[in-house]
Amino acid sequence: MIFAVASGKGGTGKTTVTASLAAIWEGPLTLVDLDVEEPNLHLFLKPEVARETAAMLEVPVHDSEKCTLCGECATFCQYKALAIMGKTMLFYPEMCHGCGGCLKICPESALSPGGRELGQIVEGQTEFGRFVMGRLRVGEAMSPPLMQQVKQRVKEQTSHAGMPNGVLGDVLIDAPPGVSCPAMHAVMDADAILLVTEPTPFGLYDFRLAVEAFSGLKKPMGAVINRVGIGDQGVDDYCRATGIPIWAHIPNSILAAKAYSRGEIVARELPELKMIFQELKERMRAAVTVSREVERA
Repeated sequence: MIFAVASGKGGTGKTTVTASLAAIWEGPLTLVDLDVEEPNLHLFLKPEVARETAAMLEVPVHDSEKCTLCGECATFCQYKALAIMGKTMLFYPEMCHGCGGCLKICPESALSPGGRELGQIVEGQTEFGRFVMGRLRVGEAMSPPLMQQVKQRVKEQTSHAGMPNGVLGDVLIDAPPGVSCPAMHAVMDADAILLVTEPTPFGLYDFRLAVEAFSGLKKPMGAVINRVGIGDQGVDDYCRATGIPIWAHIPNSILAAKAYSRGEIVARELPELKMIFQELKERMRAAVTVSREVERA
């Protein structure tokens, strides 16, 4: 089963929840940090890094001797990464999405495949299971291609014929916050989505955006309300009104905040929270089981 831990806004506790679930999980597990712009799951899981490789995006290389400046490539490119200005072809690599269409459409074969570095893929092992993380290059804006390469690496190294989604064991994904393209890309392959929020007006506003954005994926979703006690009942009321199940209430705790600041996993440091995360895990797995039974019916 693949579970994505997401949120409508940053700072709600996604990584805290992901790390705590990892600590109480049973069976084979792969931990994936897809918050590639600012990954921090490794600070809590403390993996032994076995390999770090560059993630490359295929971009065109222009051969001016072959080019007739016909402009077909520029017309084809929906992202305006190519442009013809007078007798010069301009290429903006930061705008290129690496689709490869310009290479195929060029009638003179004046474009050949090249590459530019997006970031790194970090792989290792934690005491809880395998660990894979994407880390975007500073200044890079193209995070979905890196995220796709991270997901492909996970699938390649854990694939097992006959298993649901082609994955051996379970996968926990620490997704980027928000509801933009990177967040959607992170959760689209998941079997279920955990939406971590907080009981505040800001938390409710962004939680509603996340529910609206992810509902179109038709996947089981559940709310995890973190730091209960700091705000109001708005998120609970919204969940009851819309039928979103609340999978866990995590009480506000100064001890949890101190453990987090030390890079410790709160489910390990605070026994009173361990049972909450165990119950959360069971609800997550049950939601996927029910969803699959409905699909088979």
